[in-house]
Amino acid sequence: MKNWLPNMRFFSLFGLMALLLAGCGKPYLSTLQPAGEVADIQYNLMLLSTAIMVLVIIVVSILFVYVVVRFRRKKGDEAIIPKQVEGSHKLEMIWTIIPILLLIVLAVPVVSATFKLADVSPMEEETRDENAIVVNVTANLYWWEFEYPDLGIVTGQELIVPTDERVYFNLKASDVKHSFWIPSVGGKMDTNTENVNRFWLEFSQEGTDKADGLFYGKCAELCGPSHALMDFKVKPLPREEFDQWVSDMQNAEVSEPASDLAAQGEELFTTYNCIACHAIDSKEQRPTAPNLANFGERSSIAGRYEFTEENLKKWLKDPEAAKPGNKMSYSYDHEGMTEEELDALAEYLLGLKVQD
Repeated sequence: MKNWLPNMRFFSLFGLMALLLAGCGKPYLSTLQPAGEVADIQYNLMLLSTAIMVLVIIVVSILFVYVVVRFRRKKGDEAIIPKQVEGSHKLEMIWTIIPILLLIVLAVPVVSATFKLADVSPMEEETRDENAIVVNVTANLYWWEFEYPDLGIVTGQELIVPTDERVYFNLKASDVKHSFWIPSVGGKMDTNTENVNRFWLEFSQEGTDKADGLFYGKCAELCGPSHALMDFKVKPLPREEFDQWVSDMQNAEVSEPASDLAAQGEELFTTYNCIACHAIDSKEQRPTAPNLANFGERSSIAGRYEFTEENLKKWLKDPEAAKPGNKMSYSYDHEGMTEEELDALAEYLLGLKVQD
């Protein structure tokens, strides 16, 4: 008694903590807090399937308890074999028809939703909708590129979209298989090297407000040592603000250094050959590294650090420690960089902005 009592207390405490902590989190990270049309459809299907399973469990449990109580052998009863129902046509019909009906109840909305979510006709050439927002998503080790082919702009790591309207995506990978996933907005879809997958999402303004204007995207396919760090951010904007962002990106010119220290950083950016991999023009696409035209407006560093000067210098000083296996780690002599060079390069990068 005394030996197992402490363990019982520990497991009880652990279970209580798990229950309480299960309610913690952010609205932009949970599939159970939908923030768009696709997420609503998928959430309702989850509720329907869960309700059917719970109903089956309840009915079976009631029947089990009834049989155990009603037909249990009591003390003094004769050892007789109850009447057997094997081969009962009526019972076999019941437990065959009921599962079929339950499957139909689940299958009809699932099939309907599948066809609805697969409808990407507005981005097809034959049925093209000129007003539809199309984004080409390219997954790389370990960063994301977002190209707006109809708008002529490219950005990296942060996806900007309009709220309350469908956004269509072409998904592909440049190296290995990844998976594009914004948990609170819609289900995941793989990005492959050999083919392009297509789907659409809708970002509700109400859900965006609850998430404080920022959703987190993840890679949901094991792709290497920094798979867990392959994040991206999504900033949904009201249509007017989105149009303004598009205009600013289309008309943006390469940012000029705002100080002597930033000018030194610009020179270092060329000296360390960063310009060979990173584009700083919002209309230029590079397959090697994220576009930095609006780097100074991002919400995070390397997809994982809070956007501060200190974290930026930490990333520049040792990118391998921050994100193991990334292609930037050994592309320049980061170990030989002095603190003065780090200050200058950070000052230049933080000044790369398209909007004030």
